[in-house]
Amino acid sequence: MSGNGNAAATAEENSPKMRVIRVGTRKSQLARIQTDSVVATLKALYPGLQFEIIAMSTTGDKILDTALSKIGEKSLFTKELEHALEKNEVDLVVHSLKDLPTVLPPGFTIGAICKRENPHDAVVFHPKFAGKTLETLPEKSVVGTSSLRRAAQLQRKFPHLEFRSIRGNLNTRLRKLDEQQEFSAIILATAGLQRMGWHNRVGQILHPEECMYAVGQEGGCSVPVAVHTAMKDGQLYLTGGVWSLDGSDSIQETMQATIHVPAQHEDGPEDDPQLVGITARNIPRGPQLAAQNLGISLANLLLSKGAKNILDVARQLNDAH
Repeated sequence: MSGNGNAAATAEENSPKMRVIRVGTRKSQLARIQTDSVVATLKALYPGLQFEIIAMSTTGDKILDTALSKIGEKSLFTKELEHALEKNEVDLVVHSLKDLPTVLPPGFTIGAICKRENPHDAVVFHPKFAGKTLETLPEKSVVGTSSLRRAAQLQRKFPHLEFRSIRGNLNTRLRKLDEQQEFSAIILATAGLQRMGWHNRVGQILHPEECMYAVGQEGGCSVPVAVHTAMKDGQLYLTGGVWSLDGSDSIQETMQATIHVPAQHEDGPEDDPQLVGITARNIPRGPQLAAQNLGISLANLLLSKGAKNILDVARQLNDAH
């Protein structure tokens, strides 16, 4: 959820007048389900407010015949919503974190992050391959994914399969899978399938050793970079990797940091509560900095082992195809 920083404050001040909060969202069914869920949570927290949902189409929704990584536009699914926020046509917008650009436009902040759903990727099989796994699919079976991140990792793990781009919203992709004979399976986010109520279509959930997810399900799908995070006994473990497009070349490393969350704030109020684009007033600065520094350290370690070269080659190959 991105907002212009002061939306929540203004909302609280005006609540007796039943102020209407305008919430921007993409038009897709999944985006609407996610936005409805966020609005329901906000209504419970602010019963004195009214919420109006404003749905709009984005560049990514309109260009459906090109692989996402080829469109060359950083804010494919967010730009139109960002413009609406800038022009004060909406007060806040709801996004999937993975669709946000890595750096937010000036004046914007992530005002809330909802509790994490299952972050893993799922395999949905063509009905004739029900009961199979990626490992047991026949040689040269075609698997659809719009993500270079998924394709690179899975190509390395399952060299007997062929990975091909598939575009469209979830409904469109499932229809392409079921009605056309091109794909034996497609890869989708488990969370999206669960939110749509399609649990029964999940044929296999991919574990981190098969396919790691996008950074905070952020950072998008157009670069073959992925992570896996785990919290255990006060330690935050972060595994990160980069892959060549065909998966033949890869670097993976794991680092950890101690995350100490005090029982109550030890540090005083912050003049600027924003860190890496996120406003988290209820989380002490210490753990946030520790997590940020862990990410920076891991990125530097991967770079020192040759990650930049792998990604440069991946970008050049992707642009050339």
